[in-house]
Amino acid sequence: MLPFAGAGEAIGRASHLLVTAAPGEGGDPVLAAHGPSIERALVAGTLRWVGYLSTTGVYGDRDGGAVDEATPPAPGQPRSIRRLEAENAWRDCVAGRVALDIFRVGGIYGPGRSAFDDLRAGTARCVVKPGHAFSRIHRDDIARAVCAAIRQDLPPAVRVLHLVDDEAAESAVVTAHAAELLGVAAPPAIPFEEARSRMSPMALSFWAENRRVTNTATKAALGIAWRYPTYWEGLAAILAEEGREGLAQ
Repeated sequence: MLPFAGAGEAIGRASHLLVTAAPGEGGDPVLAAHGPSIERALVAGTLRWVGYLSTTGVYGDRDGGAVDEATPPAPGQPRSIRRLEAENAWRDCVAGRVALDIFRVGGIYGPGRSAFDDLRAGTARCVVKPGHAFSRIHRDDIARAVCAAIRQDLPPAVRVLHLVDDEAAESAVVTAHAAELLGVAAPPAIPFEEARSRMSPMALSFWAENRRVTNTATKAALGIAWRYPTYWEGLAAILAEEGREGLAQ
């Protein structure tokens, strides 16, 4: 939600509105706080594009199967149900008057938010659940996709876009590769059935769903390729950036 007193006035002048706030029990907080200002901007014709960052969690569990941009949502977790409700609230709000891009985002990683941090903190675990893959996206590629969408001249319609990289991967595989890059031993492998007893309800909710999210239609629609198409490139870039920052200090 826009965190300043003049948010409503700013929305009234905006041509593009990017919404990243997560919905709560009461629905989407941006619509709740600024619905009248958004409606005025829509009526005046100043607002031309809305982008809403949602989650791939709206697809629920697919038993490891693939989902593409045309796959109907079937959320299973309460937070994912709220996300789909928020998506639909934005559909109803714009009602075909402006372009609406719904970005369904995978697991976000980047500097300060990667397996490197867990390894250094001694909290990393290699939980093994064969065939259970997670779809990820580097922080910079989220920005890349959003900027590409903003630059397009779009008709009043809804697009679903998948912000995930090209290779869904098992959590333990990513952690082991990060350890190799750091030159440290990977944590011992722990079977999921053994690890689950020590997981938080939030962590268990992620492991309860298994799907592989594809992105072919998204990259074609935006005319882009990812800067970091897999976790291999993304982790290497994070380590290189950390090295540059260390030299600058």
